[in-house]
Amino acid sequence: MRPAIVITVAGVAVALLLPLIVQGSFALSMLSQMGIAIIFALSYNMLLGQGGMLSFGHAVYFGLGGFLSIHVLNAVGAGKLIFPVSLLPLVGALTGLLFGLVFGYVSTRRSGTVFAMISLGIGEMVAAMSLMLPDFFGGEAGVSGNRQVGEPVLGISYGPAVQVYYLIAVWSVIAGVLMYAWTQTPLGRMANAVRDNPERVQFIGYDPQRVRFLTLALSGAFAGIAGGLSAINYEIVSAEDVGSLKSGFILLMTFIGGIRNFFGPIIGAVLVTFLQLTLSLVSKAWPLYFGLFFVFMILFAPGGIAGVIMAHRELWQARLLSRLLPSYAAAIGAALLMLTGLVILVEINYHLRTEAADGTVMRLFGLNVDAASAPPWLAGIALLAAGYFALRACRRVIDLHWQHLRAELQQRGLV
Repeated sequence: MRPAIVITVAGVAVALLLPLIVQGSFALSMLSQMGIAIIFALSYNMLLGQGGMLSFGHAVYFGLGGFLSIHVLNAVGAGKLIFPVSLLPLVGALTGLLFGLVFGYVSTRRSGTVFAMISLGIGEMVAAMSLMLPDFFGGEAGVSGNRQVGEPVLGISYGPAVQVYYLIAVWSVIAGVLMYAWTQTPLGRMANAVRDNPERVQFIGYDPQRVRFLTLALSGAFAGIAGGLSAINYEIVSAEDVGSLKSGFILLMTFIGGIRNFFGPIIGAVLVTFLQLTLSLVSKAWPLYFGLFFVFMILFAPGGIAGVIMAHRELWQARLLSRLLPSYAAAIGAALLMLTGLVILVEINYHLRTEAADGTVMRLFGLNVDAASAPPWLAGIALLAAGYFALRACRRVIDLHWQHLRAELQQRGLV
């Protein structure tokens, strides 16, 4: 059985069982947001990972798909239209496809940096229009709706959050399978070729611009599906859904997960959504931590988390990975030590800068700490420095282990 099939079946099983394992409205809301983010990230990876097109305005197709979906939902609620809520993401898909054809016709005439700048301009244009056309975009308040419209079908009204989660899970599986199938088609293969060498593609008789155009249109359709699901989940669509912040987040998700592996954006979507929701509850300085994490990934793991996993595949197959585990455990301990020192310094500095009016005593790691006193600063600096030098030592040991293991793999003829 092919690994992709095994992973897909395992993913479906996990999606079905998670609501039974994880209880609570917050957990269900997080899982639903993860499902939407997975579709959105995979659609973006069709552009970046598969087609080599760096876009700064992919939220346009997500947001416009969401706006059309919420308007259709309101029309159904007003009795002007008969349309099942379960198929509402198809409205988003058609909307994303339509605007992908329109905007793609212009933007894909150029590639590389020029394409990225055009996508940024289109994104800013649509974001500005969202405030200029309040009848459609709802102004700053956005457009709200009610997903509980019509008579329940088989007891499904989409009132309970678990029903919405399962709808998102079903569409995530459908969209994920379709996007993976696209990578195996001639168009998907040609998108890879255009990404790697557009001149050679043109030399053998294909038009790189047409390949980029079709890829962007299909990517917009899948982003529209995510937008439609978001409209159902939140029951509101606002100008933020077409803005640059949404485009930036999906770029971070895809890069962190890994753009050269199909399952990389899935990993990135799950991880970034989890970090965004949990860190925002723990610390007001969460954007700083998130930004530092992204910089760390770009500097030390440019292939993303999926790239790191794939780098160990040969060692796993040769049953040599266990030799690296002790040094990895030491490196993780050093990194946690360094992270603890960093958190102490950031939190006490943030408290003094933004919450000093409430006093200098703050709660940190379950303890009352005086942010204005010297001990917490000294402890943070000491932990940060100790973790940094320990991590450097661990890295040298890991590099040495890797050299020995690669030599052994070469001796076995496995590389």
